[in-house]
Amino acid sequence: MAVYTDITDEELAGLLADYALGQALSFKGIAEGVENSNFLLETETGRFFLTIYERRVREADLPFFLGLMSWLAERGYPCPTPIADKAGEVLKRVRGKPCVIVSFLSGLSARRPSAAHCRAAGEGLAWLHAAGEGFPMRRVNDLGEAAWSPLFSTLKEQADALKPGLSSVIASDLGRFDRDWPQALPAGVIHADYFPDNVFFQSGRFAGAIDFYFACTDAYAYDIAVALNAWCFEPDGSFNITAARQLVAGYEARRPLSEAERRSLPILAHGAAMRFFLTRLHDWGATPAGALVRPKDPLEYERKLAVHRASPDLVLFGTAA
Repeated sequence: MAVYTDITDEELAGLLADYALGQALSFKGIAEGVENSNFLLETETGRFFLTIYERRVREADLPFFLGLMSWLAERGYPCPTPIADKAGEVLKRVRGKPCVIVSFLSGLSARRPSAAHCRAAGEGLAWLHAAGEGFPMRRVNDLGEAAWSPLFSTLKEQADALKPGLSSVIASDLGRFDRDWPQALPAGVIHADYFPDNVFFQSGRFAGAIDFYFACTDAYAYDIAVALNAWCFEPDGSFNITAARQLVAGYEARRPLSEAERRSLPILAHGAAMRFFLTRLHDWGATPAGALVRPKDPLEYERKLAVHRASPDLVLFGTAA
């Protein structure tokens, strides 16, 4: 489970005393996520999630994340809504760490997404981009292309330990991104972590998105690229072109892509695979002893990198009508 900070019944009662949510009826850690400590909380007034922020999340970024979630919810986008305490504050502290209580979002994630799930997910992503228009805050993507080479400089030995000779291959990819990364694409608020476990469905239809703690201001097409990697690869490592076409078709049902965005998808998808490979490689050797957490396997994204490297136009085939 992703629980780095476990709190006592007394600490929970002290926190809830600031809210008009009633007393706790049940409270348990949950397995989703590897960045923060997450708990399912049921009180006398309903079900909620409590998140204690750990590791990569900077406290200075929390007003952006929480403000965005409130902004989206106010505009009808289905996502967790931060709950204010009796004084109107949403950001709290427990054991000296920042925390928040958010509303419970109903629905189930798709463990093995079908093409129909991909289409609905694509439509939900475009809906998110549209609902985020006009959000007044900005946040640089601190895990975007500019961050990858500095991050990799600390991970070369780990890469070669994972697979001999891998560091030189990764360095070559990074050089290509430095030269050819797309600029001036349509941009705004993106999710940046739009994986199947962060998207809920009800009766096969999109029901909402969670986990906005990588959200930032970046190219919309980069968000699509993250999703193509996350949703459209099969367990055997092959790229499912049918699923990709459905995801993009769902997206374009709400927001058509420009020709520049479409042409950029192959390198964006290659780069998005790099982003998750590097952060998984970092986490693989940096999980605290005793944490109830399962770090995600970096080799999954190493294999996706290899697919993009060998077939640079594959994603374009997946966007064909």
